[in-house]
Amino acid sequence: MLFGRSHKNPVKIADKGVVEWKYAVCGYCSTGCSIEVGLNAEGRPVTSRGVADADVNRGKLCLKGIFEHELFDSAGRGTVPLMRDHWHDEWATTDWDTALDRLHDEIRRIQGQYGRDSFAIISTGQMLTEEFYTLGKLTRGLIGTNNYDGNTTLCMASAVSGYKRSFGSDGPPGCYEDFEHTDCLIAWGSNLPEQHPIIYWRLKEAMEKRRFPLIVVDPRVTMLAQFADIHLPITPGTDVVLQNALMHVILAEGLEDRDYIEANTTGIDELRAEVAKYDPTTASRICGIDEDTIRLVARTFARAPAAMQIWTMGINQSTHGSDGVVGINNLSLITGNIGKPGGTSLSITGQCNAMGTREWSSCSGLPNYRLLENPEDRKEIAEFWGIDEEFFPKKRGLFQTDIYHAIEAGQIKGLWLIATNPMSSLPNSARVRKAMEKLEFCCVQDCYQDSESAQYAHVFLPAGTWAEKEGVMTNTERRINVVKPVTQPPGEAKPDLWIFNQVAKRFNSDGKVKFPETAPEIFLEMASISKGRLADISGMNHELLEEKRGVQWPYTEEQAKKGEEPPRGGKRLYTEPRTFRHPDGRARLIPLPFIDNNEVPDEKYPIWLNTGRLIEHWHGRTKTGKIGNNNKYSPIPFIEINPDLCAEMGIRRGDYVRLVSRRSDAIVMAQPTQRVPRNMVFLPFHFHDCANRLTLGLLDPHSRQPAYKQSAVRIEILEDQIEAARLSKEMRAF
Repeated sequence: MLFGRSHKNPVKIADKGVVEWKYAVCGYCSTGCSIEVGLNAEGRPVTSRGVADADVNRGKLCLKGIFEHELFDSAGRGTVPLMRDHWHDEWATTDWDTALDRLHDEIRRIQGQYGRDSFAIISTGQMLTEEFYTLGKLTRGLIGTNNYDGNTTLCMASAVSGYKRSFGSDGPPGCYEDFEHTDCLIAWGSNLPEQHPIIYWRLKEAMEKRRFPLIVVDPRVTMLAQFADIHLPITPGTDVVLQNALMHVILAEGLEDRDYIEANTTGIDELRAEVAKYDPTTASRICGIDEDTIRLVARTFARAPAAMQIWTMGINQSTHGSDGVVGINNLSLITGNIGKPGGTSLSITGQCNAMGTREWSSCSGLPNYRLLENPEDRKEIAEFWGIDEEFFPKKRGLFQTDIYHAIEAGQIKGLWLIATNPMSSLPNSARVRKAMEKLEFCCVQDCYQDSESAQYAHVFLPAGTWAEKEGVMTNTERRINVVKPVTQPPGEAKPDLWIFNQVAKRFNSDGKVKFPETAPEIFLEMASISKGRLADISGMNHELLEEKRGVQWPYTEEQAKKGEEPPRGGKRLYTEPRTFRHPDGRARLIPLPFIDNNEVPDEKYPIWLNTGRLIEHWHGRTKTGKIGNNNKYSPIPFIEINPDLCAEMGIRRGDYVRLVSRRSDAIVMAQPTQRVPRNMVFLPFHFHDCANRLTLGLLDPHSRQPAYKQSAVRIEILEDQIEAARLSKEMRAF
């Protein structure tokens, strides 16, 4: 008798009838996976696969990328321009000229009546970089409002602020290849297996080869924490205290890299004086990590030949988010772990092209990290664009989170939302809803007509999405890669670049400001003004990016002329002494006093509320909620809740409960698990009118990023479970 698999039917992959593969880059998270979409004989996208010779993902895709081709014909796509007089009226179809004329006329009417900054523009981290650059030129050079920002304020503003404070410029200094060289890794508030699965695969592969210690700082036992050598279940909002305590041990025991500090930094005496207040015994009472563990982690990190740190929203989305990033940078700097293989502080970016908007959208300044506050930067770009430099403001305007407060106060009367859905993504959504109702005019430009924010629009512009367009994106490790059009937008929908150019024609009737119309032309214009800057892309073009499956900046025109190949692996910043972007070339060591201004549990609201992502979903489920193979895993909102708390309250698995915060309430299903402590629940943020009904609007003072991760709730038992299920569905309904 034969045993084994010899007589079993082999696994077969369904033949989708693919006759052509088209190249793109995944449009979900910031990993930057190269992807190919297969088209059948009718030209219809039918499957997706990873690109084997791409250095980032090496043929792999996560669950979202595998089914990304289904986005093109998903439900709710906008196919025609729409208009109405009031946001509560019925929509009427219109043509593009009429819709764009109204957008132009309303912008000018509102600016003429209330001032230039009374109209605000908010974009996204999900468009292509050439689109960001064109929108920035339109906004800064022609429309002239200073209230212009992106929804990346909600995810990456603290990382940007922290990098600028420490190093003098934005731009992650490390790369994925650092996993292969490091001897110790601390992950702060980062759950890579669910947030960035392919980056996690790179990390896990490196750990299996080199066996370096993984230390995870997170109040929840995340999937990454389960794989860690040391898990630090920190009290929410106290990362700065733990960082100061780690530095206290390092400096007190002489474990710092004194030569590196002397050659590359300023502020060591002030930092030493501040962290002296945070001995492990004192710090442990605040951050919840015992003093012996603090000493162990500090010694492990400082004694490693190369040590790196990564973080995502657990650090950024806090009232101390920018300080948390600076604390990570401080730790790296005092141990000499910047600019060398395996030594870095690497922010894991959120959206697919959040780096592109940071580099080129002009939201926080002018293209390629130029500052509105710098007269030379204003003059250079004004001359290049052909406008009066006095047209530029002298400092950046309101952040996205402050724009809604200005709407609430009546200072902003009009709003153009581009590929973003604040009614789902902003905290304290009831307050945001009231602000949206006060607008005199709102234009929503989106690939989906059924987004929650479109309820308040007077004009809807149907846009293309992802690989219905052409352009580039920049991933977490500064790798620029190109997206090629796989298919056309549905109906009368148009690429965002086309829309911006059409709007520009209406504000640029004399043709003084030049707007190239194709993405490759725009990229070359961007490259020309990048020469000599930190993010120098002058040696790149679309053809090179597709050939190399992405190139990290900087890659200069001089390198290209010499025939120097872009590195396939990692490229790092600040590899030479005194190359930081502060005027003296040194990084800043910044003392971080801890001010506890979090909302914390009390007698009325005794439970910590923690929010985060699931692997199968993306942001507000506008995309993945319409794709069956993603949505089936988590179709309804739920909480992770400790079994001991369930037993005490009489909650069974699958029961609906009501969460109540100081802002509002939400009905969710209870899922008991030991992943959360008894005084905490974890709520995925993907479900509309659920998590952000509860979250509070406290903002980081430097980055203006909301504190999604630290708030307090109480749990109420619902006797009528059938009615609770109905109410939960009603809350999610549009």
